[in-house]
Amino acid sequence: MSLSIFDLDNTLLNGDSDYLWGQFLAEQGIVDGPSYERKNQEFYDQYKQGSLDIYEFLAFSLKPLSEHPLEKLLALRERFMHDKILPIMLDKAKQLVDEHRSRGNTLMIITATNRFVTQPIADALGIPHLLATDPEMINDQYTGKVAGIPCFQEGKVSRLQHWLTKNTADLTDSWFFSDSHNDIPLLDIVTHPVAVDPDPALQDYAHAKHWDIISLRDE
Repeated sequence: MSLSIFDLDNTLLNGDSDYLWGQFLAEQGIVDGPSYERKNQEFYDQYKQGSLDIYEFLAFSLKPLSEHPLEKLLALRERFMHDKILPIMLDKAKQLVDEHRSRGNTLMIITATNRFVTQPIADALGIPHLLATDPEMINDQYTGKVAGIPCFQEGKVSRLQHWLTKNTADLTDSWFFSDSHNDIPLLDIVTHPVAVDPDPALQDYAHAKHWDIISLRDE
């Protein structure tokens, strides 16, 4: 089994779904607009710089899930998909996924963004396997806490290794596509690491390692 793994935000999407979800909540009046957007931007900047405290961020980003019933959250998510996600889905990304699907490869998204936000995106792309940060849920109500290991930096490696063991699989002839230097721990262990519209730190690292560098943005 050849495994083709894709990062999501700023790789298959022309934007960051986690950041956009926060913006969307502010626009809908679900959270306090100015202060929430300011903090959301601050965390996003830390992510890009590589200094993000993932647990501090998750305490912030998962809290709104705990404050509303699931039915309301699902209605909000449907509107979010239509208004924010569909417009940033990249045709070249869909073509890349379809190419790896046609090879018979097993397709997976691995993302730090929580599963509540990302599951419908994976479904829309026809990617059957999703490793994402899992929000804790008890009795059909989100608690605002994270369940298990956040799917971030080395956590992506841990989560993937657990999946491989569970599915009696390995990384022989494996691919990973990502834009972010935060994903270097996982890029380093696959057979075919590919930098996709990389940030400056990943671009420099990819050049030094002689990795392929591609763009999925329209020219």
